[in-house]
Amino acid sequence: MRLILEKRLDIDPRRTLAIRALALVLALVAGAILLLSVGVNPFATYWAMLVGALGDKSALGQTLLKAIPLMLTGLAVSVAFRMRFWNIGAEGQFAMGVFATSLVALFGPPALPWLPQALWLPLMMMASIVAGALWGLIPAALKAYRDVNEIIITLMLNYIAIGWLEYLFYGPWKNPEGFGFPGSAPFPPYTWLPMVAPDQLPRVHWGLIFALLATLILWFVMSRTRWGYEIRLLGENPNAARYAGISIVRNTLLIMVVSGGLAGLAGMVEIAGIAHRLQQGIMLGYGFTGIIVAWLARLNPWGVIGVAFALAVLLVGGNQIQISMGLPAAVALVLQGLLFFFVLGGDVFTQYRLRVVEEGKELA
Repeated sequence: MRLILEKRLDIDPRRTLAIRALALVLALVAGAILLLSVGVNPFATYWAMLVGALGDKSALGQTLLKAIPLMLTGLAVSVAFRMRFWNIGAEGQFAMGVFATSLVALFGPPALPWLPQALWLPLMMMASIVAGALWGLIPAALKAYRDVNEIIITLMLNYIAIGWLEYLFYGPWKNPEGFGFPGSAPFPPYTWLPMVAPDQLPRVHWGLIFALLATLILWFVMSRTRWGYEIRLLGENPNAARYAGISIVRNTLLIMVVSGGLAGLAGMVEIAGIAHRLQQGIMLGYGFTGIIVAWLARLNPWGVIGVAFALAVLLVGGNQIQISMGLPAAVALVLQGLLFFFVLGGDVFTQYRLRVVEEGKELA
């Protein structure tokens, strides 16, 4: 007798919702057991996390700030995964978006002082999208023309891009007036992203609008256009797509232009909306977390918005309990890890079911 995983032919949305709800409950229970084991009240901890992430305008603003780059990197990863192109390089494409934005903001205005100030933000946005897209084209071209494994290439390119940023803010772009701290000079104020509603949502910038617009456009393209149909067909049945005359090479290149461009835009909104300079700590793993966001959202653009916000609540709340309850950072990280483990594990059972097999016969 042995257990096997059998793929479900029909995925019931109600079963999926029930499994995810159960996974969330199990994660909370496991977290409560962990907290009790170290002598901490789990109910007080969970309440502190919610209040820290959603308790007032300032907390909600901080949560939205954390969610914005997760939305964009989640979209970037999801569009590539739709075609079964395993883009693990959103972190590197994010970094190249940061680089291009910094390049334009730091050196553009001195070189072109006659250019209207209102044009610099659109130029920074375009530069970040192009930089991310070009970085994404490297693994796409290697995959399309030489069938090189995209997972390895995108993963390696992450560390090259991050290393390049570190070289810049420790080296040639380091601010001589920065008291020795690694980082560039501040960007001119007219290159900062404006706030959406400064009184209602403190510090929340236009990146939120960009993320929502990107979601709407991506949903429409993927579900309502011929190209979106081609991408879905290539992901579900590449042989059928090939017989239908759909170009795998062209679509591989195009999908990574879109994916890399979105990740690059995420880098732009992070540095132009919050940091306003290239500095140590700008890379917070949003590209890697975007993979989790896309997977939990089942590659659905609207699902990405919800999952990104939920993870932002968890991240901001986790930081808050370190401050308000004196918990070590490791406890907050373990709580986050438990949630990921149970939710991702539960996702397996939305698509597969366990079967007991004995001597070649299935038992219910």
